[in-house]
Amino acid sequence: MDALLTTVDRAMRTVFAHHHASRTNPASGITDTNSLSDAEKREASALMRVNHVGEVCAQALYTAQALATNNLSLRNHLQAACDEETDHLAWTEERLKQLGGRTSLLNPLWYAGAFGIGFVAAKLGSDAMSLGFVAETEKQVEAHLQSHMQLLPENDHASRAIVAQMKADEMRHAQEAQAAGAVELPAPIKGLMRFAAGVMTAVAHRV
Repeated sequence: MDALLTTVDRAMRTVFAHHHASRTNPASGITDTNSLSDAEKREASALMRVNHVGEVCAQALYTAQALATNNLSLRNHLQAACDEETDHLAWTEERLKQLGGRTSLLNPLWYAGAFGIGFVAAKLGSDAMSLGFVAETEKQVEAHLQSHMQLLPENDHASRAIVAQMKADEMRHAQEAQAAGAVELPAPIKGLMRFAAGVMTAVAHRV
């Protein structure tokens, strides 16, 4: 029951609450928003909204896996990852507000979908498979963030600073999952994850 209540609490806070970071925003002190054109602000907002949705999905995936596992060590690992990912939610929300943008209107749907995938994957697979999902998710997010470094306006230094720190964190999370015993996921599963991420990216860029 405690685990279920914690899961519900995390879901509500992820989707509906205003988030507070435990670390300093990488963009703190950078004031370049006024140097961006309206078109650049719109594009930067769309990209940061996609990044925010990615963090919502990561929270859902890891929370579902934590609920599904009976391995206390793995549950603690997943919950720690969720806690650190909260920084990313806070940073992207703050940047969206500065740019005059908003988070995705479909965040409850994104969360529910990712939660379902994470829970089923954890129940059907092993703990090593769950860690494999963490590692693969982080690798794909890292690649996605790298592409955004190419797409963000060159003079949007604040967004770039946030994305760079997020990318470094995701790389570390993948390495930690591998060190904890993650197994390599089968190619078809990786492909499905990339396909789902592509759909999410295309829709969240606009909605």
